[in-house]
Amino acid sequence: MRTLWRIAKEAVRYKGWLFLAILGTFLLTGVNLIAPRIMANMTGLVAEGVTQEKLVTIIWMAGSLLLLFLVRILFRFLSSYCSHRAAWKLVLELRMKAYNAIQSFSMDYFHNKQTGELLSRVMNDVATFELIYAHITPDIITNFVTLTGVTIILFSLNPQLALVTCIPIPLILISGWFFSKKVRPNFKKMQKSQGELSAQLQDNLSGIQEIQAFSRQSSASEKVLKKGEDFTRNMLRALKLNAIFHPSVEFMTSIGSVIVVGFGGYFAYKNQLSVSDVVAFLLYLALFYAPITGLASLLESAQHSLAGAERVIEILDAPNSITNKTDAKKIGKALGRISFENVSFSYIKDVPVLKDVSFDIKAGQMVALVGATGVGKTTLSQLIARFYDPTNGKVCLDGNDLRDLEIENLRKNISLVLQDTFLFNGTIEENIAFAKPDASFNEIESAAKIARIHDDIKQMPDQYNTQIGERGVKLSGGQKQRIAIARAVLCQAPVLILDEATASVDVRTEAQIQQAINEIAGTRTIIIIAHRLSTVRNANTIIVFEKGHIVQSGSHDELINQDGLYQKLCKVQEVS
Repeated sequence: MRTLWRIAKEAVRYKGWLFLAILGTFLLTGVNLIAPRIMANMTGLVAEGVTQEKLVTIIWMAGSLLLLFLVRILFRFLSSYCSHRAAWKLVLELRMKAYNAIQSFSMDYFHNKQTGELLSRVMNDVATFELIYAHITPDIITNFVTLTGVTIILFSLNPQLALVTCIPIPLILISGWFFSKKVRPNFKKMQKSQGELSAQLQDNLSGIQEIQAFSRQSSASEKVLKKGEDFTRNMLRALKLNAIFHPSVEFMTSIGSVIVVGFGGYFAYKNQLSVSDVVAFLLYLALFYAPITGLASLLESAQHSLAGAERVIEILDAPNSITNKTDAKKIGKALGRISFENVSFSYIKDVPVLKDVSFDIKAGQMVALVGATGVGKTTLSQLIARFYDPTNGKVCLDGNDLRDLEIENLRKNISLVLQDTFLFNGTIEENIAFAKPDASFNEIESAAKIARIHDDIKQMPDQYNTQIGERGVKLSGGQKQRIAIARAVLCQAPVLILDEATASVDVRTEAQIQQAINEIAGTRTIIIIAHRLSTVRNANTIIVFEKGHIVQSGSHDELINQDGLYQKLCKVQEVS
């Protein structure tokens, strides 16, 4: 009921269209209830013998039936189109709600989630709301009204015969309740396994080059097969219950038909029922059992839809650890002063990545963070952009705790070049302008020159309009990295974070990029995360990390002359 209530709350904005759909459904059901009565009366008149006077009446009845069937087209249109319009509008809205919710979640939400599984929820599970509003809800209304109307009519024709007609109903209701209790968990498992299958396919397709490079096609195929078998097994369990339930309901309704035929014949023999009433009873009997027989498929669709709806609601109601405070501040364009005050952080509880880290970066300074892999350098950049909040301590921008600032305003002040470069399927120009959609072509070209990618672009056939493919597959690693740098430079944020920004380029290009970084030094705060120590010699301050702690801090000249970790790292890399 909680799920149903939540679904109803989501649909309230489309109550106008839903009202028209319900009105059309009621009117359509009314036509379906009137038509058999007219046909039964026509049969009675024919059975009594057709006179000229009765022929006129029959013609009028036939005309009335024709009019009813014509009007039924309009009512069916109202019922079908209006419900589908409301349903698909709701699906679009919920799909965007689910996507926007996922888009706003902090990075820790994605630690245990796969892209394909989330994609399945946004696409497949959200689509089940269309079933609820365009099919299940109208069917429930139609079945309820039809059953109520037919029951009244049958009892008015012959209460005794109507009573025996109801004998199978308790059995059908009990079996329906039992079916819904059993099949719903199976549908939920089925949709979960469908999401896992989508996730595995997405994972394999994204890593297709690695799969082929290491000749792992067989094992990759086995993983897809395993997920596919899980999905098929869960689907077949649900279908097995359906295969039992559907024939059972049909059998029970058939018993009702046999009872009615037998008792109806007996009452006709006793002259307690007229021919027209017997015909009416038989015509209405099909209408009476149709909703009950349809209960099987209705329950199947309902359980399928509710299972999907629950998975969507899980996303909509999922807590977000990174949110704006009610009184979050906007600071406009920041100066770029960053400070860490006794910051500790853990991705996994009791497994610290950073331990009591404190340092200050003045506005306009270039600061390098160095150390072995896994000491927390990238984590620091994630904290500055507030993808995560510290476990203890605080990170400040211009003296403001990041948790007190509006998230969007904060991130407009920060440009990131991440270690794992991501480019979108589109043109080079679109990818560079991603950080500043309203940038002029001259600004885009200028940023590309700073990133030392302009010359490469000019040599391509379509230059800045070159399509780069999914994740920039048509470019080299160095080209992708330099486009990412151009993107970060373009938005001219006061804080620029370069996380291994020159890791995929050759020595000559690295020197060019380093020259470009030196050119913009002083105009913004620059934080460089690097393993190549040759790229950080010009930094105002170099902060050396070991096991989540700061062990050294100073300029290159100061640290190279100290007997410490930095000196050892420089000796290994032959940096003087």
